[in-house]
Amino acid sequence: MATLTPSADELALGAKRAPDLARNFADRRALTSRALTVGVWVVAILASVPLISVLYMLISQGGARLGLELFTGLPPAGFAAGGGIGNAILGTLVMVAIAALIAIPIGMMGGIHLGVLAPESRLAATSRFLAKALTGFPSILAGVFVYGVLVLGMGTYSALAGGVALSVLMLPTIILTTEQAVRMVPQRMKDAAFGMGCTRTQVIWKVVLPAGLPGILTGVMLGIAGAAGESAPLLFTALFSNYWLESLAEPTASLSILIFNFSGMPFPNQIELAWAAALVLVLIVLVFNILSRFFGRPRY
Repeated sequence: MATLTPSADELALGAKRAPDLARNFADRRALTSRALTVGVWVVAILASVPLISVLYMLISQGGARLGLELFTGLPPAGFAAGGGIGNAILGTLVMVAIAALIAIPIGMMGGIHLGVLAPESRLAATSRFLAKALTGFPSILAGVFVYGVLVLGMGTYSALAGGVALSVLMLPTIILTTEQAVRMVPQRMKDAAFGMGCTRTQVIWKVVLPAGLPGILTGVMLGIAGAAGESAPLLFTALFSNYWLESLAEPTASLSILIFNFSGMPFPNQIELAWAAALVLVLIVLVFNILSRFFGRPRY
């Protein structure tokens, strides 16, 4: 049986018709691509200049005070040397923990309702609109609200009131990210679970939550990072204290309020402590942001 082989003329003709895949840097599209690439790099570098400048100032001004005394000592009165911010770190972590205990369960249940149980209902549409509106809610108004409800009711500023105010700010982030995370779970996985005889509760617990957990944890970490750096709500709820936290029903120190108070003082020691507190606060927020990136990575 004869085989059909192309002749030399046919091969030469095919080579002439084949497109030239070699990059031509003088081509208009190549020049446009390179110009846009350079422009994006320039914009990225310009956008990173403020961040790098802030980090440099924090490290150069506050890094010298980093040490064991900074975390174990108390903020000094007047212009005395020494002291630390350990009570403010503890107060910040306690109030963020209270906020997380309140906002995470409510936010996850709200996100599951919006994304799985009744995504098209009127209640879901109203809740979704309110959650989106709450993302732009001024943080100081959350403090004023909790002040009128909880601080006046208890008769004192407290860590509990500060935690509740922070939970109000965390709640919309967790609700909306949870909704998006559970919506991204493939419908065929839910249908397969229903086909095997699972109830709606079993589908949520065994299929939806495990599959959407990375996105949910990302929203939780972002909410915690945002709450850790808030100061305005704590002015109306937790106020400040120069002592270690002994009860949730008493004024409590926090890093953001310590920075606000000490940065305006005329004493070098307090100013140094303010710089150190700012550095520690940035590191705490950075850790939570890194965790959100880690948990948000696709698992496949």
